[in-house]
Amino acid sequence: MGERQGDHRRGGDGDRSRWRGLGFKSGAAFSATAVLGAGLLAGCGSSSDSTETKTVTVFAAASLKQVFIQLGTQYESAHPGTKVTFSFAGSSDLVAQLNQGAPADVFASADQNNMDKAVKGGRITDKPQTFATNVLTIVTPPGNPAHVTALADLSHAGLRLVVCAPQVPCGSATKKVTADAGVAISPVSEESSVTDVLAKVTSGQADAGLVYVTDAAGAGAKVTTVNFPESAKAVNTYPIAAVADSKNAAAAKDFVALVTGPDGRKALQQAGFGQP
Repeated sequence: MGERQGDHRRGGDGDRSRWRGLGFKSGAAFSATAVLGAGLLAGCGSSSDSTETKTVTVFAAASLKQVFIQLGTQYESAHPGTKVTFSFAGSSDLVAQLNQGAPADVFASADQNNMDKAVKGGRITDKPQTFATNVLTIVTPPGNPAHVTALADLSHAGLRLVVCAPQVPCGSATKKVTADAGVAISPVSEESSVTDVLAKVTSGQADAGLVYVTDAAGAGAKVTTVNFPESAKAVNTYPIAAVADSKNAAAAKDFVALVTGPDGRKALQQAGFGQP
């Protein structure tokens, strides 16, 4: 899934994410010298004071951005001295980077296929845990000016339809639901991430787009949502696992435990994700 990547730390988005360990050390050394007069303290030696911030780098599917940032803040509050740094992009793009050696601690994919690639590449050795599901919906600009009411309407001539590229999980789901329903679509563009599809619709560059229900919910009044029953034919499952060569293995496993545990399930459900 060749999505554009962003580097998202607590409080903002940046460019392409990299594994950064942030270490802060301070210290002072004191050497004893000959001092004339009273009050010389025998044995003056050296002392040091150092603190270090650990960083957990999470590679996660773009559709997880909002809920994972929320969970990252929760994790940092519960683990003082540990910072969570995110790289959100298409799962296929992320796994390609992982298998090329990009440093990371946790990988969360929007489908099992790309997680399997990370396992095959040796970057994941733990058993991945499925933590959420997602399905597609149609979004249009507010008011639905093109009058899209069903999946079949996406085949109408002249409709500016935007979808995810086939290698992206949301693109694979799009291909499956349209093929199963016998709906032939001619998108004006195929985007590298579900968030890019959403952006084309909210900016008025498209009449309709196929995105996950969670992305539509996150967009709120910026879009009109048109649900369609055929979406149940393509349910995406989301697996997560710690990266095998993580430099902060314990912290990585703790983040996975948060996502798969009660707090993670609650946050994911509130964001519109289905339970595995």
